[in-house]
Amino acid sequence: MLYRFVFLIIVTACLFAGSERADAHPHVWVTMTEELLYAPDGSVTGVRHAWTFDDMFSAFATEGIEQKTKGTFTREELAPLAKVNVESLKDYGYFTYARVDGKRHKDVFLDPVDYYLDYDPKDTVLTLHFTLPFKVPVKAKALELEVYDPEFFIDFGFAEKDPVRLVSAPTQCTATIAKPNDGNFPSSLRLDQAFQTSEANAGMGASFANKISVTCP
Repeated sequence: MLYRFVFLIIVTACLFAGSERADAHPHVWVTMTEELLYAPDGSVTGVRHAWTFDDMFSAFATEGIEQKTKGTFTREELAPLAKVNVESLKDYGYFTYARVDGKRHKDVFLDPVDYYLDYDPKDTVLTLHFTLPFKVPVKAKALELEVYDPEFFIDFGFAEKDPVRLVSAPTQCTATIAKPNDGNFPSSLRLDQAFQTSEANAGMGASFANKISVTCP
């Protein structure tokens, strides 16, 4: 079976399908929880993502996947889809950007590990789990992570409950989050609702970045 439902490909397909609408509006919604992983020496070794996709995308992505139990999917059944997703994310920097002591760093992550997809049959949504190890563990007074899609085809947002955790961090380290002011693009909007082209421009995604700031005095 051809697992063509990589979410970036789907987003592009949706974009062309709705060509009368604005180019740079979200077509997929992701609710995320994040964990920063610490080593015993106090350095950050990686970022563990858990991204839950909206129900419309989840239904599209799972269409055609064989299932042993109707109405749900096992991790094993979703494994090929998970693999294609994380491999495709590499070309987009995993939508994850890092600043160390105020300085922006590029290409700081290794390929994802421990990746898999979960399916929630009650809410009918997919959640992609994956860990991004830092190439070199980060030990700094200030670490900032941003998660966003530069083209704003995908709208990321923090979960309401426990959006960020510091795992095994030194006791003096603290984390704060900053949410984008995206009131013009609530998650209730979907492809069947019209957008005005003046509302967004390609490359505007950075304005809707979700920020995690960690300080370790």
